[in-house]
Amino acid sequence: MLHTLKSFRDRRLLSVFLFGISSGFPWVMIGSVMSAWLKDEGLSRSAIGLFGAIFAVYSINFLWSPLLDRIKPLWLGQRRGWISLLQLGIAVCCVVMSQLNAQQALFSMAVTGLILAVFSATQDIAIDAYRIDVINEDEKDKLSAASSLATAGWWTGYGGLGAIPFFMADSSGWYWPEIYLMLAVIMLALTAATFFAKEPDVDRDAAHQEAINRYNAMLGDRRRTPIIKLTSWIMVTLVEPFRDFFTRNGVKIALSMLLFIFLFKIGEAFLGRMSIVFYKEIGFSNSEIGSLSKLLNWWVTIVFSLIGGMVNIRYGIYRGLMIAGIAMAASNLMFAWMAQAGPSKTLFAATVIVDGFTAAWSAVAMVAFISLLCNRAFSASQYALMASLSVAGRTLLASGSGFIVDGLDGNWSAFFILTALMVIPSLLFLRAIRHHVIRLEAQSTPKVAKAEG
Repeated sequence: MLHTLKSFRDRRLLSVFLFGISSGFPWVMIGSVMSAWLKDEGLSRSAIGLFGAIFAVYSINFLWSPLLDRIKPLWLGQRRGWISLLQLGIAVCCVVMSQLNAQQALFSMAVTGLILAVFSATQDIAIDAYRIDVINEDEKDKLSAASSLATAGWWTGYGGLGAIPFFMADSSGWYWPEIYLMLAVIMLALTAATFFAKEPDVDRDAAHQEAINRYNAMLGDRRRTPIIKLTSWIMVTLVEPFRDFFTRNGVKIALSMLLFIFLFKIGEAFLGRMSIVFYKEIGFSNSEIGSLSKLLNWWVTIVFSLIGGMVNIRYGIYRGLMIAGIAMAASNLMFAWMAQAGPSKTLFAATVIVDGFTAAWSAVAMVAFISLLCNRAFSASQYALMASLSVAGRTLLASGSGFIVDGLDGNWSAFFILTALMVIPSLLFLRAIRHHVIRLEAQSTPKVAKAEG
């Protein structure tokens, strides 16, 4: 137990936590706050659900993720440079959003939200790569500790800071456009952590040069003309990260891992997209949503993120994933109970606690699992590929969640039972690949990075 707790005593993990806050906060801007704004403007459930399609960029950000491994900004280094630039872009989008009218400029809101989502999804690439790069490959305990603090940070940004807009909307008389201006100020304040963090010391040159030599040989031109050089650069940047992933793991196992990652959180994604609409429809106020769904969920998630990290350190990632999956199904059934009981604050609080436990535990286990699969020479590209699959259900499929509720004639209980059943296929698949997961935890990978302490 003492050894487990010592894994969290590392200044690098403070930066991981603060970056987690910056990663979770934009989901407030394009998720719960925008949903509440559109609901107050009288948009239908189906329309609000479709608005969530802007989250689709999170499921395709791996397409441009290789650029963050190869292009170095002019300041603050490979990882911090990208993070700071994207944080500024997110703040600017909030300022633009504050100038819009939902009734007269709905299209402009959608476009601005899409651009904000692109900046946020790209920031996630840089932050995830920072977390992987800053932990040495032989520090498996620190990997789980970093995953738990990244999850706690994400929920601090999404739940802790995410409660502020709802309190402002109810008690301060602010309307949603004005609130977006405050969100921009908070985002600018978060950039301070980027300037004080240490840039990871990662030797990518050897891996990149090896790949360049291989592609030059394939191209068969020893003169290395400008066209050959450009072609080789593109191949190393866009192809090599994915070739490396499938080569190291084997095509069959790699595809199996990717399929599990895609399936694991689909039920949670469908539920999450409609949660704010559900809370409002059964009679909860903005303040109650802020205090219970955001603030209480924030603290619950932080506690269980840390506990989940310690469980992964002690018992392994496979057990952590299995426990989290079973708990996810149970928490969705709590929402079905809540739909039958009506606006009970006690039941709301109990549901939030259970849901916070499952969300935290599953996120920590998944982050640690994906991080374990990455080669640090291509950490941005490979993590983005797998993380994009993890949120694909939330971003692509879950956009139709409003249609499902409407198709069920507003039967929220049936909807939540359906989301609970969605968890089962992933658990069966996890059981089938358990030996691969356990073997992956035990094996060592080639060292290509040395992180600063």
